[in-house]
Amino acid sequence: MEAEAFLDEVLARVKTFLSESQDNSMIRPNISHDSLSRTVDLKLPIEGRGINAALDDIELFLRNSVRTTAPGFMNPLWGGLSVAAIAGELVTAATNTAMYTYEIAPIATLVESSILKRMAELADFGTAQGTLTTGGSNGNLLGLLCARQAKFPLSNHTGFNGENVVAFVSEECHYSFGIASNVIGIGSSNLIKVRCNQEGQMRPDSLEEEIERAIRNGQTPFAVLATSGTTVRGSFDPLRELATVAHKHHLWMHVDAAWGGSALFSPTYRSLMDGIELADSFCWDAHKMMGIPLICSAFIVKDAEILRTVCSTGDDAHYLYHESAERVDLGRYSLQCGRRNDALKLWLTWREIGDAGWASMLDTFMGLADYLQHQIEANEYLEMVSERMWTNVCFRYVGVGQAQDLNQINAELRERIIRDGRFMVSRSTVGGKIILRSVIANRSITEQSLDAFLDCVVSLGKDIERGLPQQ
Repeated sequence: MEAEAFLDEVLARVKTFLSESQDNSMIRPNISHDSLSRTVDLKLPIEGRGINAALDDIELFLRNSVRTTAPGFMNPLWGGLSVAAIAGELVTAATNTAMYTYEIAPIATLVESSILKRMAELADFGTAQGTLTTGGSNGNLLGLLCARQAKFPLSNHTGFNGENVVAFVSEECHYSFGIASNVIGIGSSNLIKVRCNQEGQMRPDSLEEEIERAIRNGQTPFAVLATSGTTVRGSFDPLRELATVAHKHHLWMHVDAAWGGSALFSPTYRSLMDGIELADSFCWDAHKMMGIPLICSAFIVKDAEILRTVCSTGDDAHYLYHESAERVDLGRYSLQCGRRNDALKLWLTWREIGDAGWASMLDTFMGLADYLQHQIEANEYLEMVSERMWTNVCFRYVGVGQAQDLNQINAELRERIIRDGRFMVSRSTVGGKIILRSVIANRSITEQSLDAFLDCVVSLGKDIERGLPQQ
C-alpha cells in the first residue's frame, strides 16, 4: 500500500472513532485487565507482518480505547477535542524534530518562545523565561529546583545536605510535590503541609506559623508552594497573601497552576489568581482546561538565569550548543535533551480562537459546572460535599433514608458507573466522605449530557440501596 493511501485509511478510522465518540455509545469497554490481556494479540513477531496489518492493529487499539472526547467523559482534569491541535500533532510527528537547538528546530523554537512569552504576559511576569515540560509534575519539580538554586547557589555543582531544609505546601496539594522533594534531595518529610480553610485554600496565618516553627526548630525554609486549582476540589490559594508571607521570610514562591492557569484568560475569573505576578515561578498545563492533546505544559520563571543554571550543561554538550546561538537555543533552559515539539498544536489552536476564544470556553465550562451544581442541589438523592471555585463538582449520593453507610454506597456507585460505560468520573475523599468528582473540561459536555449523567447516578444509587440489607 502506498504511504499516502495508508495514511488516508488511518485518518478515516480516526475520524470514525472521533465521530462515534459524540453519540451515547460506551466511553470505555467493559472488560477487565485479565480478560483484555488474554483476548488480544500483542506479540511482537520475528518476521514483520507488513504495513497493511497495521490497519487491523489500529482498529484493535481504537476499539479498546477510552473515548476521552465523549460528552460523558468527566474523569481527569483533561478531555475533549481540538481539531487544530490534532493537526499540529500530525505535523509534529511528520517533521520529527527535537527542541534543543534553533539549528535543528528553527520555526518550532520561535513558536515555543512566542507561547512562553504570551503566558508570562498573562501573568504580568514581565521579563520571563520558561520551557515546555512533560506536565505539571515536571513543572513543580523545576519550581523546587529553582527555589533550591536561589537559596543554595552552589547546590547544582557541589550538591547540598537537604536533611534540615524545608518547603511549605497546601495540605491539598498535588502529590507531585512529594516526588519532587525526593528528587531534589530534601525528602518528603521535609515537605511541611500547611492547614487549609473550609474551601480547601492554604491559610496564610497557618503558613506563617509553620515557617516560624521551622525556624525555631533549627530548620532552613526555602520555598512556599501554592496551588491555583487543587486536584480534588479545584480550590485556589490566596496568592497575594501567601506571597506577602513568603517574601517576608525571603522564600521562593512557586505556584502550581497546572489546572487553574486558564483563569488568566477570563475577565470574570482572573481574580482567582490575584497575586500571581508576585510569584517567582509557576506551571500551567495547556493539556488540561485548554483541551490540547497530552502533553503540553509550560513552566515560567522570572529569573532566567536561575533556570539556565539549574539546566546548565557546562561545556559537556559541545556537540549541540555553540556560542553563535547561545541566546536562542531552548535546550539551555530544559532538563531534557530529546524533547519533542509540543508547542505547535497549542500555537495553531491559539491562533484559531485567540485569547477571547479561551475566555469564552472557560466561561462556558464554568456555566456548565454551575448548572450541574444546581441540578445536584435540587435533587433529594444527592448532595454537594464541597464549596465550588472551579469546574470540579464534588458530590455524593445520599438516598432518602441515609441509614446505610454512604461511603460504601458511593464507592460501589462509582464502580457501577464505570461498568455502565456511558460516563466516567473520578472517586475521591473530602473530609472523610467518599465522593464523586465530575470535572468540566471537555467541549462535548452539554446540559443534556449532564442531565443524563445524574439520571444514571440516581438510578444506580437506588439499585445499590435496594440490594443492601435492611437496617
